[in-house]
Amino acid sequence: MDDRGRQKVSQVIAVAVGILLILFLRGVFTGDGGGGPAGGPPPNPDNCLQLFVTASSEKAALLAQMAEAYNRSGAEVGARCVQAVVTSKASGGAMDALARGWRPDVDGPRPDVWTPAGSSWVGLLQQRAAAGDRPDLVPPGELPRVAYSPLVIAMPRPMAQTLGWPDADIGWNDIYDLTNDPAGWGSFGHPEWGRFKLGKTNPNYSTSGLNALIGEYFAATGLSNDLSLPRIEDTKVRDFVRAVESSVVHYGDTTLTFLSNMQQADDRGEGLTYISAATVEEKSVWDYNQGNPTGDPTTLGDHSKPSVPLVAIYPQEGTLISDHPWVTLNAPWVDADKRAASASFLDWVRAPEQQSEFQRFAFRTADGDPGNLITQGNGLLPAEPRQVLAPPSPEVLDRIQTSWTELRKRAQVLLVIDVSGSMGESAGGGRSKLELAKEAAIDSLSLFAPEDDVGLWVFTTPDTAGGADHQELIPVGPLGPNLDRFRSQIRGLVPLNGTPLYSAVHDSVEALRAQLDPDRINGVVVLTDGRNEDPRNQDLDGLLRYLDSELNVRVFPIAYGEDADLQTLTRIAQASRAAVYDASDPTTISKVFVSVISNF
Repeated sequence: MDDRGRQKVSQVIAVAVGILLILFLRGVFTGDGGGGPAGGPPPNPDNCLQLFVTASSEKAALLAQMAEAYNRSGAEVGARCVQAVVTSKASGGAMDALARGWRPDVDGPRPDVWTPAGSSWVGLLQQRAAAGDRPDLVPPGELPRVAYSPLVIAMPRPMAQTLGWPDADIGWNDIYDLTNDPAGWGSFGHPEWGRFKLGKTNPNYSTSGLNALIGEYFAATGLSNDLSLPRIEDTKVRDFVRAVESSVVHYGDTTLTFLSNMQQADDRGEGLTYISAATVEEKSVWDYNQGNPTGDPTTLGDHSKPSVPLVAIYPQEGTLISDHPWVTLNAPWVDADKRAASASFLDWVRAPEQQSEFQRFAFRTADGDPGNLITQGNGLLPAEPRQVLAPPSPEVLDRIQTSWTELRKRAQVLLVIDVSGSMGESAGGGRSKLELAKEAAIDSLSLFAPEDDVGLWVFTTPDTAGGADHQELIPVGPLGPNLDRFRSQIRGLVPLNGTPLYSAVHDSVEALRAQLDPDRINGVVVLTDGRNEDPRNQDLDGLLRYLDSELNVRVFPIAYGEDADLQTLTRIAQASRAAVYDASDPTTISKVFVSVISNF
């Protein structure tokens, strides 16, 4: 096979991996990792007692396999068979849903048990429930846990070795120094690696993002426990956190975005170009190094191992643990039988056979036993972490999370909305696709900071020859003063003609590139319900080459409705080192917008 043939095969594999990642995020295994409903309850022909368990996405697929075995074991409560049903939901999304009141039509099956990735989310739920004068859903006493995985700074092995891994003590202060060094990696003899670039998830949704933010505060204060409100409000502490956040290339709702993009870069022989590091769970380093960034047991072995593996840096200042607590909710719908079923399934999950299964996928056991996969050869250090940080009090934790909005890296974003004729089609419930999209877009504006620069375009094929493919409704500029204008312009959108997708993507990226701000996250969000229909521009390969030329503008497409060209949009996102989002069910568009805007 010649080089061109190998390149074509590589492209096909990359798109397939991207679409598999989307399917994982949509929750094809047992639920919706992004936080949406997983459909109705599964069949229950034997009228078993159903126990609904909402699990964080990194362990949901494995926990679902354990549930299937448990259900076959003949487990009973009060002479009635038990059926454990595991659904996947991001820890932050589940916490928000529980705090405001769970809505099955929006949030999926109402849980009897919640097992987030870390206890920090439990503390936040208690704080939000108290602030909202709602009953505390968390039972008193110490919570059991089902697995254990420390937060690490995952770094390509050559970069980590340059910093002295595995022998040197490396941590957040080194990240701070690298971020503030104009020479970046050039100070270590590698100018070709450029500035230090961090991949970090949004702490409002992701455990790794939240734990990393808490770790930054601990490092900034020099403390290892007892963070207080006065300490985290100290100007020097906030400046430290702001500096670390300034190195972020973009945020995200899940670490899978970063790990998938790193894999695709590695496939192209560019494993050291995308990001310098990402904050993830320890077990995600092993997953990536196996060629399986989703961590789903059923896809292990489907992709080759990376040529540039990752290694885990355990911050010397201390790190937090994803301790995967098991919360049998103290809720009216959780009766004595449900609590007994929860205890029974928990015993099953904590039994040696299932704990060994956790170890087989690079979790540590509930007791912290690393097993035989946590080895230096796999990029992991079994004797670490030497310094474990406990989550601060709920009050302090709440303030740390809300402070991120003030300290995070600002964004420059262009919203580009398809107003082709098909957007006028019904989405069910007497509303069109465009009506649902307009409502979701307006609601998502509240997720930006007033200081974020945001612009608005629409695109459709022109009525006349030589007409423009797009119309600029609001130029890119500070959102705060223009918020009412955005709402008004979006409400006024109407469906028109065809879909000049390629031209719209190219021109929007070129427009943002012309005013590129290196101190901001520069991105384009493109919502479309179709495929390219422009006879004047059918050059997809040319568009992909353009996006792949280090423009520093990332394209986050939303594939809206069943007719959206998901495969092409996946390739567009991959070429720009971003992520595609699937809203094939138009009624999910509000949740999808939340996930997309979490990148900024």
